Parts: sequence; C-alpha cells; structure tokens
Amino acid sequence: MLRVVIGLLGTKLDGGTGPGRWDHWRPSVGLFQHQELLVDRFELLSEAKFGTLQAQVAEDVARVSPETEVRCHVVDFGRDPWDLAQVFGTLHDWARGYAFDPEREEYFVHITTGTHVAQISLFLLVEAGFLPGKLIQTSPRVTGRDADPAGRYSIIDLDLSKYDALSTRFAKEAVEAADFLKSGIPTRNVGFNRLIDRIEQVALRSQAPLLLTGPTGAGKSQLARRIFDLRRQRGGLRGDFVEVNCATLTGDTASSALFGHVRGSFTGAQKDRAGLLCAADGGLLFLDEVGELGLDEQAMLLRALEDKVFLPVGADQPVTSDFQLIAGTNRDLREAVAAGRFREDLLARIHLWTFALPGLSQRREDIAPNLDYELERFSRTHGRKASFNKEAREAFLRFAEAPDTRWSGNFRDLNAAVIRMSTLAPRGRIRLEEVEEEILRLRTSWDRPGATPAAECADLAGLLGAELAAIDPFDRVQLAHVVAVCRRSRSLSDAGRELFSVSRQSRAKTNDADRLKKYLGKFGLDFTRCGA
Repeated sequence: MLRVVIGLLGTKLDGGTGPGRWDHWRPSVGLFQHQELLVDRFELLSEAKFGTLQAQVAEDVARVSPETEVRCHVVDFGRDPWDLAQVFGTLHDWARGYAFDPEREEYFVHITTGTHVAQISLFLLVEAGFLPGKLIQTSPRVTGRDADPAGRYSIIDLDLSKYDALSTRFAKEAVEAADFLKSGIPTRNVGFNRLIDRIEQVALRSQAPLLLTGPTGAGKSQLARRIFDLRRQRGGLRGDFVEVNCATLTGDTASSALFGHVRGSFTGAQKDRAGLLCAADGGLLFLDEVGELGLDEQAMLLRALEDKVFLPVGADQPVTSDFQLIAGTNRDLREAVAAGRFREDLLARIHLWTFALPGLSQRREDIAPNLDYELERFSRTHGRKASFNKEAREAFLRFAEAPDTRWSGNFRDLNAAVIRMSTLAPRGRIRLEEVEEEILRLRTSWDRPGATPAAECADLAGLLGAELAAIDPFDRVQLAHVVAVCRRSRSLSDAGRELFSVSRQSRAKTNDADRLKKYLGKFGLDFTRCGA
C-alpha cells in the first residue's frame, strides 16, 4: 500500500534558502529524513504568494527522499488566514476535489505547519472523515548541543475504538447515559433496553427531531425530559425544556400559544406574547400528542423546523427560534395523514428518528424494578418512607405480572397504585389488606361499559361477515374474547400465553402459539386477520 502525506507549507518554520537551512529543523523537510518512515507521495499545499518557498521545500524533500513524489498545490485562504470559516471551507473544497483511493493508499495529515486555524481545520476534516487518514505530528529534537534536523514524529489515529482504555471509558459512559434515560431503573426487558440504547446514541449524536410513539402512560413525557437533561449535561443545549400537550391547544388560542402574537392581533390580545417556540430557543420543545395540532399550526411548525423562523399571530415580521424538537403521540400518524388530519410533509420531517415505547403490559418483567422506583419516588415527594411487607409484595407482583392484568393506563396506573397503597399503609408499611383493596380498585377502574361480551361479539360481524351466522352463540362469546386478546397482543405467542395462562402451568411442554393458531384456524382466522 502506498504511503501519502498531506501537509501545509510552514511559511516560517520551513523557511531558509542558504546552505545553513540544513542545520536547523524544518518540519516539512525533516519529516522525510526518517529512514523508517518511507513516503511515496507528498501533497504540499500553499498559498500562491509563497510559491518560491514551496518550490524550495519541494526540491529539498526530493533531495533527502528521492523515492518521494512531491506534488505542489495552490490554495487560497482569502484576505484573513485566521478566519476559521474561510480556511476550513478552502481545505474542505480541496479535500472534496482530491481523488482519494483508500484501497491502495494510506494517508497521513501533517498538522505541525500552518496557522493554528489551519491546523484545527485539518484536524476537523480528519475527524469528520473528509480526509481519510491519520494525523502525523512532528517536533524538534536536540541531541547534545546540536539540533537534529530530522526532529521526531508521532502518529495519531483518531479511530478511538482502537484504544482499549478509551473504548472501555466510552462504553462505560454509554451505559451511564442509558441508565440515566431509564431513571436508574434496572430494567430487564431486552427489547426496551435495546430501544433505550438506540435513543441514547441518537440523542447525543443528532439534533434532528425525535418522534416518541406509544400508548398513553408509557412514559413519553418523562423520557423526553431525561433526553433534555442528558443533552444539557453533555453541553448540547443552553436553553430550557418546554413541554405542551397539543390536545389542550384548541381554537384560535393554539397558534398564539405556540407562536405568540402581537398586541391587538385579536380580541383580548392586550400585549405582545412570545409563545412557546420562543421560550424553547436554544433548548428543547416537547410537543405531546402532536397529532392533535390543527393543520394551520402544523404548517407553521414545519416552517419553524426547517427555517428556524415563523410569524407570530398578527405580525408582519418573522421571529427566529433555534430549538430541538421531540414529538409524542399515541396515534398512528400515517392513518391521520391518510384521513387528511395530519400533513404528510410534517410527518416526513419528524419521522427520521421514531421510537415506539411499549406499554407496561408488554414489559411485565420490568414491573418489579419499576415498583421499587415508584416507592422511592413516593418517599422523596411525600417525605416519608413506604415499603411492602414480604407477603404483600409477593401478592401484588403475582397480580401485576399476571398475563391477564390489563394495565390500561400503563405506568400512570402503577404510580397511582403505589401512591394509594403507600398513603393508606399504617406507618408506611403496605400490608396484604392494602394490596387486596388496590387490586379490586384497579380491576374496577379497567372495566368499561362497552367492554362486554355482547360488544365484543358485535366486532366479529365486521371480521367474519356472513360467516358469523354459522357460529353458535356460545362459541361467539369465546371467539370474541380470543380476538380481543389477539388485537392487544404483540405476537401470537404473547396472546397464547395470556389465553392459556392457567392450563399451561400443568403442562410439561407448552406451545401456546400453536394451540391458538389451531383454534383460530377452526373459524378460518389467523393472528394477522384478527387485526393485531
């Protein structure tokens, strides 16, 4: 593989035209005086006004290293060589126009010469991959009383994954960040933990909008707050966290609340109002239930995301706000687009990073650690300790983790249950009595007037059509319940575990999915057709 060095002319350090120039260290020449560092090609960059010196350095490199081909390039840094934007842009353009061949050539970028701004620019281009190589740094070396014209060099590989100590440190920081997003809860659900790992990566690497989906109470709001706190800790944000539930923004006040208004723009507008987007400038805006926004507000939000500008109500001059967005919804926004209730271009803008948070019923193995978290949170907020006795904890977890426990309100239900039991418990010690009372209260709260066998059976008409007439009324009730369980389950196996939760305990071998598949097949149905 050919070895190629890319470097800038050192207008001061590389100087000298007389015979005495060989007595002192010159970085661009000394680099090629190391016998163990054989270079096939040297790409030497310089401004046009230093052409004479560039030619001299090229000639001297050819003298000390005849096997090295020297190619001279002219770059223009403009009037101010200390202007970072200008210098970086010039070097970036040069890199884009260079024919790199990483399969056959190995590249080194010399960052000893040039202004500090130029050196910083070269570093950034290597770090970003525009210059696909390693950094090489040179420095003078004194041996006895005399300077060594070759100096010394060191190679810096910015692929930090190759440094074991750094890799271990970064892995530890990633684990700490993921743990922070989970509020320190030692969750066990494999799918959820993988999801949090992905969110941690995106939250720290991207400023693009995030879309959090999932049922009400799945923890979207709390997660958005934790993402904000994590970004702020790592220096990514300077502004505030602004949260709004879009379902509360109705009528003419919606645009005013989000984008602000000017005095006199409508009846009651007695003074200017900045609006929530301005309040989120430099920070993070969390729009929960974003699907509830009106179409006009959606159009204004899209412009604010793309251009960082928007018009307050009644204003004729736009205002700016540079905010990061997290949107949350418990609805399928694709269906809303199809129904004309949500703008397709806005969905495309916020759909780049979409994360679906599972409900509590899909994370039953995480109920125990979340129960401990809720107990600790109660103790912090209420100023008194709360805990279960052993019998009460076992009873509550048996109920909470059972496949047929619905958890319709997800973590809100769990939080409310802990608050109620802890409040009623004598001296903060939750007994079996409080647990049994709470179980009854939860089951009652989950009952819905429409969730009756008759209502479930009515749903079968749309699923089976005329075929329903051939099914006995007795079988209709059972089939309707099976279909309802399939619709709220993630997979055939999950539905089977819930439906056969009792009988499976007495079986040596269980295949709940196969049992359910055969049952549905009797009626010409499968899991997909049930609408799960």
